[in-house]
Parts: sequence; structure tokens; C-alpha cells
Amino acid sequence: MAPAGSVAIVDASTAPAVGIVIVAAGSGTRLGHPEPKAFVVVGGRSLLERALEASFSLSEPASIVVVAPASHRAGAEEIAMRVAGAARDSVRVVVGGATRQQSVGAGLAALPEGTREVLIHDAARALQPVAVFERVVARIRADGVGVVPALPVVDTIARRAADDRVVEPVDRADLAVVQTPQGFPFPLYRAALASAAADHTDDMGVHRAAGQPVVVVEGDARGFKITTPWDLRRAEQLLGAERPALRSGIGIDVHAYDERAPLWLGGLHWPEEPGLAGHSDGDAISHAMCDALLSAAGLGDIGSRFGVDDPRFADARGEVFVTATLGLVRAAGFEVVNVAVQIVARRPRFAPRRLEVEALLSRLVGAPVSVSATTSDGLGFTGRGEGVTAVATCLLVATPAAADPRR
Repeated sequence: MAPAGSVAIVDASTAPAVGIVIVAAGSGTRLGHPEPKAFVVVGGRSLLERALEASFSLSEPASIVVVAPASHRAGAEEIAMRVAGAARDSVRVVVGGATRQQSVGAGLAALPEGTREVLIHDAARALQPVAVFERVVARIRADGVGVVPALPVVDTIARRAADDRVVEPVDRADLAVVQTPQGFPFPLYRAALASAAADHTDDMGVHRAAGQPVVVVEGDARGFKITTPWDLRRAEQLLGAERPALRSGIGIDVHAYDERAPLWLGGLHWPEEPGLAGHSDGDAISHAMCDALLSAAGLGDIGSRFGVDDPRFADARGEVFVTATLGLVRAAGFEVVNVAVQIVARRPRFAPRRLEVEALLSRLVGAPVSVSATTSDGLGFTGRGEGVTAVATCLLVATPAAADPRR
């Protein structure tokens, strides 16, 4: 990423067609936070981070410029670098000016010459979906005009006099609520900004003052501007509704070796290896998985669900327990995201069959299952070769139709 305030040397022939300027230099006084608005956290992430995520979700590459206050330049660079990841060369940070128009100008100056369409977006509209960005770009390319996303006015509007008397109602059919990103053909908008005789608070105002047409495309209700504590709370609620309900669980199972029994581990038979003692087949991997799944779903443990006094499970294979556990978990309103198992043992030598175990268990669970093995360097009962320990963790996600009220 180029240093703040600098302009990277970019070959115009290879530069992305789309440039995005994210304006994040506002103070946000009305939000009631000591830090600038773009750095306020909503749903665990800053507004700037969320605005950048939408920009990086475009279906095509873009050059992205963040305009930040001088006091938070380093913070903006850290956020931009983290969100950009492998695309960090596509984003840079510049310092904003005293007004929005000056801040936008600083952002435009940092875009490469090959830019054809520019989108100017408020970090405060952090929840605006990427589909709105795509609509704006498509309309610019189709008609070569300025484009703003907008929503129809649904409230009754009235014109009032100085003494608060209602003068007359206003036909709302001709009105719209304008959002960002506002998009323009880059050369035309840059020229419009350079010739602006007045300081505009809105980007489309600059374009229209230069005699350029501006049209609207459909906006989105999630693109509201987060300005007040009420707006911030609304955003928190929206993000909470969208966030999947995840549950993690952990399970552990221990079995001693039994030379008289066959070894079943991870759903596979291991010939010429000592078996594991237990009421069932002693498959420590499968049993630990069951405990993890039941734990995550709040359904107790394998002992309470499939007790040793239940004759149905005498000598039962591990897959029987896993299948029964999956039925309980799904009935409780969850699906498996993934399972990970760590086995601690001197025997059997696990590596040659690890992929076979993972494939079998993944098919059984219907989600990725990873299994790894280690020893305890001669320490404890596993180190002395007396038995096996398996530790499993899992992640579940709640399904829309949850059948168990304990969820």
C-alpha cells in the first residue's frame, strides 16, 4: 500500500476501470463518540472496515482510496491493509480536507489515470450492499451520466411557514432519498470538481453545477447514514439479525487397550492392532465427536444419551453413535459446520490412514472432519502405551427451523 498522502505510479493501461473513494474524514460529533465516525465499531467491526468490505466485494477489481482525518491516518491504513489482504496494492489512504468537497478532491487525486468510473461513498453508510455499487457502475457505463442510488419517500411531506403553519402538502412522487455511492464518469467529474465555484455538501451537486446530468438507480434501505446513536443502534440490530447463530463444542474420550478386542478407530477397522475396551467398540474418535456435537447443541453428553445400560448400543460401531447424535443435533435446530479431532496415542500408526478416516467421517457427518494424531513423548498412560485419548471440537450453526426450545 502506498504511503498516506502519496499517489502510486500506475500504468493507465492496466489500472482498474473503477475507482472508489471512501470518505471517512468526518468527526461524527452527533454520534456521541470521541473518535471520528468511521472508526466507531458496530457489530464488532468499524464502519470503515464494513464499507471497505463492500468495496472489495465488487465483481471486478477497483482502485480504492480511503480519505481519513490526519489524526487517524495510521488507524485507517491498518484497517485498509487488513481488509484488503492479498489486494493491498489496490488501496491507499490519503488525508482529507476541511470540507467534504476538499476531501473528495484529495481522494480523486490519488486515483490512477486509467480510471473510467468513480464511485464516491460515505463510510457512514457502512451497510450499503454491494449490489447497489454494481447498479451504479452499470448505469454509468450504459448512459455516461452521473448516477446516485435513491429510495422513494414514503412519509407525507408538507411545506411549512416561519410560524410553523402548514402551507401545503408536497407531492412525494417527485421526491427521493439519495444515498451513496454516487458514481460519475471519472474525467467529467474531475473536471466538474476543478471548476466548482461553490462548496457543495453533496457530490451530485458538483456534477449538476457543471451542467452534467444525474440519474437515479434503486438504492437499499440498509444504506442509511449512521449519524446518531439511534442509527448506530439500528445498525447493531440489523447486523445481529444477519449474524448466524454459531455454537462450539468440545468432547473427550479415553479408552484402554484390550488385546482381546479388534481395533475400531475413526470408523475403520485396524487389523493386527490391539482393540479398545468399552461397552461398544471403543472408537474414541467417534465418541469424542459425539460429545463435542452434543455439547455444542446443549444436549448433554454421550453417557446421558447412550448409556452403558442400553442394550441397543452394546458392541455398536462408532458410526452408529455419530448417526444417532446427528439426528439429535438436527432435531434441535442445528447443522454441522465442521469437526476437528486430535488423537493422542502410541498405537496405531495413524498417518497412513488419516485421509481415509477423514473422508469416511466427513461423508458420515456431511461436513468437513479433520483428524490429527500425536504422542505424549512417553508421558502418562498414553505415553506408556496403556490407552488412547481423543479430543474433538466442533462448530454448529442454527437452522431457521429450530425444533428444540432450549436453543
